[in-house]
Amino acid sequence: MIPADRKYLEEIEEMGIAPWAARSSRTRGRVHPEDPHPYRTEFQRDRERIIHSRAFRRLEYKTQVFINHEGDHYRTRLTHTMEVAQISRTIARTLRLNEDLAESIALAHDLGHTPFGHAGEKELNRLLKDHGGFEHNRQSLRVVDEIEIAYPGFMGLNLTWETREGIIKHSSQYDRAVFTDFLPEEQPTLEAQIIDIADEIAYNNHDLDDGLSSGLIKMEDIKRLAIYSMVEDRMGDSGSDGRIGARTMIRAIINLLVSDLIKHTVGNLEKKSVKNLDDVRKAGEKLTGFNDPVKSANGELKKFLRERLYQHYRVARMSMKAQKVMIDLFRIYTVHPDTLPDDYQTRIESEGVFKTTADFIAGMTDRYALEEHRKLTDPMIRV
Repeated sequence: MIPADRKYLEEIEEMGIAPWAARSSRTRGRVHPEDPHPYRTEFQRDRERIIHSRAFRRLEYKTQVFINHEGDHYRTRLTHTMEVAQISRTIARTLRLNEDLAESIALAHDLGHTPFGHAGEKELNRLLKDHGGFEHNRQSLRVVDEIEIAYPGFMGLNLTWETREGIIKHSSQYDRAVFTDFLPEEQPTLEAQIIDIADEIAYNNHDLDDGLSSGLIKMEDIKRLAIYSMVEDRMGDSGSDGRIGARTMIRAIINLLVSDLIKHTVGNLEKKSVKNLDDVRKAGEKLTGFNDPVKSANGELKKFLRERLYQHYRVARMSMKAQKVMIDLFRIYTVHPDTLPDDYQTRIESEGVFKTTADFIAGMTDRYALEEHRKLTDPMIRV
């Protein structure tokens, strides 16, 4: 048997993907040149480097909405990332995009997220308002470029330019002044564009699921939403009450959103007469999204979750406690940098105490942050 080497995989990739997809054989390369792998493409190597990173493993104990110790069945930042990757692969396969690149970006998109979910990010950004602020997409790029230590010849994971572009352009609010290396005037690859929507589809629906499981939102309230009416006939005989009914509804909503995204993107490719990746980059706007009725219904769902779940008093209480932990840790580390671990203290001279502290706190899991807080604030706890 002749093994499937990298050249063979690149030929298979070339035959299987559309002209507007990104090709691993045409990557813009890595910051630090490396010899190609004998039996993996460049985007496959990116994916594996991300999966084997410490930052990826720590996502298991980082909050999505419910803090880790609230229950074993709620989503974490890791399970969210895996759901985004699964949805992204489905979309990429259907649109004949590069699944390996899409999955790499999906797996890396939250590596820079703080503990305690968006409450943690919001608080760290506030604490750093006079020092450049904090935004998890920028931090995700920093993680893969500088913070991860895995190779003797360079800092970071040395990912391909396309994966790194997808990470920083995951949000439309990326810093154009800082990231000029990633052509801010151009649109990212379609593989990167679908991550934005896959991320939204995943967190809206798993937050809906977790909200129902927690009892903070009720099925009768969801039944009043337009998106429920759109999927009601797809639910068959499962009914809409009980655990199975709720899961059936959520699957139907995900299927509706993914299907509409694919149709909308195909329509835009035809309307813009996209022939290749260069056409994607020069399109002037992102080509992914939803058609108007679904876009409106999805917007209503997001508003519902914001008002009924994210602003629920129990979630607000969790957020308040998380903010206090973040504030206390930030104050202690910046005022007393000698309390930072040795490997972080050595970076203060080159990075400054605020960026070093931000890197340390952002890398924490929920439970590690809580443990550090106890050690540093409770005189009865051993340090």
